[in-house]
Amino acid sequence: MKRIVQTESAPRAVGPYSQAVAADAMVFTSGQLGVDMQTGKLADGVEAQAKHAMLNLGQVLAAEGLTYQNIVKVTVFVTDLSYFAAVNAVYQSFFSGDYPARSCVQVAALPLSGAVEIECIAVR
Repeated sequence: MKRIVQTESAPRAVGPYSQAVAADAMVFTSGQLGVDMQTGKLADGVEAQAKHAMLNLGQVLAAEGLTYQNIVKVTVFVTDLSYFAAVNAVYQSFFSGDYPARSCVQVAALPLSGAVEIECIAVR
């Protein structure tokens, strides 16, 4: 059985998709951009966007009673692989070891002209 996950604590989808879908014990999130929920705009700089993308991802997970510790797989999208180290520094601060599996890929562009987008799969 699947269930749509929505929260006002994270940015609304910018297209015809859900913030996340829960299916049995698994939660599949859509990509989260680095939107600062205080301003409703992309944060300035790749580090700030990575931080807000992770914070937004955390809010989507929290809507299902989950935390970063429930994440088993992450996909990071960046518009330039030169951002890899900066994104890593921010990313690792959200975990206390036992990191999930992860991929990082460079893409031509992201919605809202973002520099980074992060999605995950979590398990209850």
